[in-house]
Amino acid sequence: MGSLEGNVVSVFVGAGGTLGKCSESRLEFAFDGIVGDRHRGLTRKAWELTDKQPGGTERRNERQWSAVAQEDLDQVSEALSLNAPLSAGDVAVNLSISGVADFSRLPRGTTLVFEGGVVLMVEEYNPPCARMSKHLSETLTTASGDPLAEDAFIAASKFSRGLVGVVEVPGFVSPGERVTVHLERLAKWLRK
Repeated sequence: MGSLEGNVVSVFVGAGGTLGKCSESRLEFAFDGIVGDRHRGLTRKAWELTDKQPGGTERRNERQWSAVAQEDLDQVSEALSLNAPLSAGDVAVNLSISGVADFSRLPRGTTLVFEGGVVLMVEEYNPPCARMSKHLSETLTTASGDPLAEDAFIAASKFSRGLVGVVEVPGFVSPGERVTVHLERLAKWLRK
């Protein structure tokens, strides 16, 4: 498998107690996540409904960062007939990346290597959640002025919500930066 090329469109950080994330001029990645972001940490508490462990169990944090394809955000905005296009920050995502086809379907172990040296590793797909969908239905407006259904975002963003992962090499990432996506490969000793 080869590599893919894309570009960082926008970057966002979200403080604790908020669902959205605020636009930034750059992100600082440390080994435990994004500086200033509510998802930063080497560990996190397990969620009752979605994790394998009982709710509240201290576990490894596989969600140190989140990223979504800008093309997917645009498609979801159109499907929802929104008055204004969604940003990654609107849906609580740290990075918007353009130019990588099927971004949300990249496999675990894939690495995102940024022009400035930061390396992020994909852990899993970031499924749409009911809490975010409800929040968006309360804060967004459609072009026609009709209310957005509470579950509309879940339906519109299925399989296009993006990815979450961990930091392999820390540093800074800014909008406009090139990113090379290296798809997960078998170790050399396992390949023929």
